[in-house]
Amino acid sequence: MKKLLLALLLITSLFAENQQTRLAAYEKFVKVVNMIEAYYVDEINTTTIINKALKGLLPELDAHSSYLDKKAYKELKVQTSGEFGGLGIVVGMRNGVLTVISPIDDTPAYKAGIKAGDIILKINDKATIDMTLDEAVNLMRGKPGTKITLTIVRKGQKPFEVVITRGIIKIKSVKAKDLENYPEIKYIRISSFDKNVVSKLKSILPKLKKEGKKGIIIDLRNNPGGLLNQATGMLDLFIDKGILVSQKGRVKSENEVYYAHRRGTYKNIPIVVLVNGGSASASEIVSGGLQDHRRAVIVGEKTFGKGSVQAILPVNKDEAIRLTVARYYLPSGRTIQAKGVTPDIIVHPGKVEEENLTEAAIKEANLKAHLKAELNKIDKKKTKKENKNVQKIDGDLQLLTGANILKALIISKGAK
Repeated sequence: MKKLLLALLLITSLFAENQQTRLAAYEKFVKVVNMIEAYYVDEINTTTIINKALKGLLPELDAHSSYLDKKAYKELKVQTSGEFGGLGIVVGMRNGVLTVISPIDDTPAYKAGIKAGDIILKINDKATIDMTLDEAVNLMRGKPGTKITLTIVRKGQKPFEVVITRGIIKIKSVKAKDLENYPEIKYIRISSFDKNVVSKLKSILPKLKKEGKKGIIIDLRNNPGGLLNQATGMLDLFIDKGILVSQKGRVKSENEVYYAHRRGTYKNIPIVVLVNGGSASASEIVSGGLQDHRRAVIVGEKTFGKGSVQAILPVNKDEAIRLTVARYYLPSGRTIQAKGVTPDIIVHPGKVEEENLTEAAIKEANLKAHLKAELNKIDKKKTKKENKNVQKIDGDLQLLTGANILKALIISKGAK
């Protein structure tokens, strides 16, 4: 009985101490706000002070948490619908510096040559050192048609400037094409996980057998992520049972496990997934989930390592906070955060050297016939229209390697 009383007294004492500590902290905050209102050189009201405090507080928790004012909250809603204004560049904080996660396909940033892993040293004339993520994003946003200058630091190069013209960003998140020289393979490029990904895939996959396709390459390179339900929905198309992904947080309500469903699963088609350092978040959930279930071969470079869950919590109808509430865990239990997904086959980007035509490689008797064939090819190129529905390999070593691996898987499956 005495031990129980002592335990109760200890708990009560700790509770009282915690309450006193919290009250003291609140009093300190209110006191500082009052001092700013009373003595700051310019007149400033309480609302402005609190908003500035929130903008400073959230990024101090982690690089992905932020305060969303009316403008930022509205833009966030627009972005997930697949069309918005800006540069078409996804950025994050890595080691305390503003880093490009990836440019989005066919956007001003992509066309200007911005690459995943680039460090943005300056935005126009403002240095990004000690700048918050939200401050940087707000500086890069602007009216379509206006220009912005980014000073870029890229590995192995001196800092250089890139001038980009802002535009309206229209994302076509999923593109499906035939693959050059590989008639049995379908190439599917997913540039971001907006709300259209799963529905688009559901329109593509049923046609594969009729088209004579025996395998698919899913290109997630430079895909910065997006909506979780699109990532899990995509995994569910290829995995028929087990855990797809789970998330765990401090609050039990944030703990969730997402399971596969047997119905509507394409469980037999061979898959190769291409990833790189610009593949983040939802891309890592998909590639890591397929890897853990041994459902695909992952080819390319190690992914970004963004495995935390952000919830958008409305403060009122016009404002909200983006808060990290949990971390993602792949089916095997491993975390993505700061570790990323390591490919099964590591292939760095590079060009495929085409074999040079030499006299030694061609028998003399066939030389004229060979040259005539080459001449015909050149003449045909002048009149033949390029098929835009064919993905050219164009010296892409990662894509070529993925295609060859997939071809081997198709042959192996056929032999069985």
